[in-house]
Amino acid sequence: MAEENLLVDLSDDMSSIEISSSTISPTNQQVSPISSEDSDRILAEALQKEEEQEFKNWPPQEGGGEGPPASSQQQQQQAWADPAEEFADIAKYGIIEVSGSDVNGRPVIVVSACKLPPIKQLDHKRFLSYLKQTLDRYVEADYSLIYLHHGLSSSNKPSFSWLVDAYKEFDRKYKKNLKTLYIIHPSMFIKILFNLFKPIISAKFGRKVKYCNYLTDISDTISLQQISIPDVVRKHDEEMMKKVKVKTDEANEQPIAIPSTQQFGVSLEFLEENNPGLTIPRVVKESVEYLKENGLEVEGIFRRSPSTIELKNIQEIYNSGNPAVFHDPHLAASTLKAFLRRLPEPLMTYEVYQYVLNIAHVDEETRVRVVASVLQKLPERNSKILKYIMDFLTIVVQHASSNRMTSSNLAVVFGPNLIWSQDQEASLFAMGHINTFIRIMIDNHEQLFAIDSEC
Repeated sequence: MAEENLLVDLSDDMSSIEISSSTISPTNQQVSPISSEDSDRILAEALQKEEEQEFKNWPPQEGGGEGPPASSQQQQQQAWADPAEEFADIAKYGIIEVSGSDVNGRPVIVVSACKLPPIKQLDHKRFLSYLKQTLDRYVEADYSLIYLHHGLSSSNKPSFSWLVDAYKEFDRKYKKNLKTLYIIHPSMFIKILFNLFKPIISAKFGRKVKYCNYLTDISDTISLQQISIPDVVRKHDEEMMKKVKVKTDEANEQPIAIPSTQQFGVSLEFLEENNPGLTIPRVVKESVEYLKENGLEVEGIFRRSPSTIELKNIQEIYNSGNPAVFHDPHLAASTLKAFLRRLPEPLMTYEVYQYVLNIAHVDEETRVRVVASVLQKLPERNSKILKYIMDFLTIVVQHASSNRMTSSNLAVVFGPNLIWSQDQEASLFAMGHINTFIRIMIDNHEQLFAIDSEC
C-alpha cells in the first residue's frame, strides 16, 4: 500500500526550469521592422510548415494509432517537452507540464497522476531519467509544484522499489527551491503515508506541503485558467464541489471600491489616471532603481524569493500609498515580478500572444525583424514600460559573470510574467517559445529598442 505515496514523494523532489536557445549577437545598428503584413505572412507560413511536417510524421513509432493527432498544439507540446528523441515515447503522455507562474512570479510545475499510463506500457527507469532531464532545466530557481492526485490507481501506480530509487535520485537540489507543494484532491491514505514518512522528511519540507481538497483552494495564488488540468480532474473536482454546501449571503455582498493608491492588480490605465506624470509605474521604477544599486552582483537575482509575509507586506505598503523601503535585493526582484504577474492583462498584451508563440518557427535570420514588427503592435504605454525593463535586464546580463543571470536565464524568469494567454492553458511548448522571444529581445536590445536608455 505504501506504493500509493509515489507521486507525493516524487513531487517532493521536483524543481524549476531553465531553457536555453541559440543566441543572436546584437549589433549597434537598429533593426528595421518587417511590415505587419509580411510579419503575419512569415509567421503563418512557418507554422503551417511545422503542422504539415507533424502530420507527415503521424502516427509516432511507438503507441501510434490511425489518423492525425487530436490537436496540433498537443503534438507541439510533446515535441518541446523533451527534445531528446530517446524520451519521446514518455514525453507524449504529458505527465509533467510547466504552467506559467503564480501571482508572485514563480514558475508552476504540474504533475498529473491520471496521465500515468498502465504499468506495463511505461519503462519506469527511463521515466525517472526523463523526469530528471526535464526538471534539471528548472532546478536553480524558486518554484511552486502542483500534484493532481486524482487518477492514480492500481493499474498505473509504479512500484514501491521505484519510489525508493526516485527518492534517492532526487536529492536536495530538487527540493531546496520548492516554495509550496500543493497536493490536490488528496486521499486519506496519502495523508497517512505522509505522516508515516515524516521521520525521513525534514520539518522544513513538511511546512511546504499544502493539502487542497478543491481546485479553488489554489485560485488565490495560481490562475486556474493558466495551468494544465486534465478534463477528468476538472470533472472530479466539480463532483466534489457539488457535495459541499457553500453558504453565501448575497444581500450583504457589496462591491469593493479600489483605492486610488492601489498599485498591484490594477490596469496600466488605472495607474496612469491615478498617478499623473508617471510613465513608468512606481513599483517598477523603485524596484529597478534599488536593484541597479544593490542587486547587479547578487548571484541568482530573480531566482530566489523572500518569505511570503515579506512580499505581502511590501505590496500592502505600496497599495496604501505609503513609501516603500527595500532591504533585500531578492525582495525587490520578487516585487517586480509580482507586479507584472498581477496585471489584469499582461504587459505584452493578449493581442500579440500568438505572434510571440510562433516566433520560434521563423528562420534565425528573420527573427529579429519579426520581433520588431510584433513589438510595434503594443500600446505606447506598454512599449515604454517594456523598454524600461529590457534596458534594465540588459544591464543585469552585463554582470552575468557575478550574478549568473544570462539572457536565457532571465528569459525563463520573465517570460511567464510578461505574457500569457487569455484563454489557453500554459504548457511546456508555449513557455519554450515565449522564452525564446524574450531572449531575442534581450540579446538584440540595441537593435529592437531606442538607443537612448531610460535605465
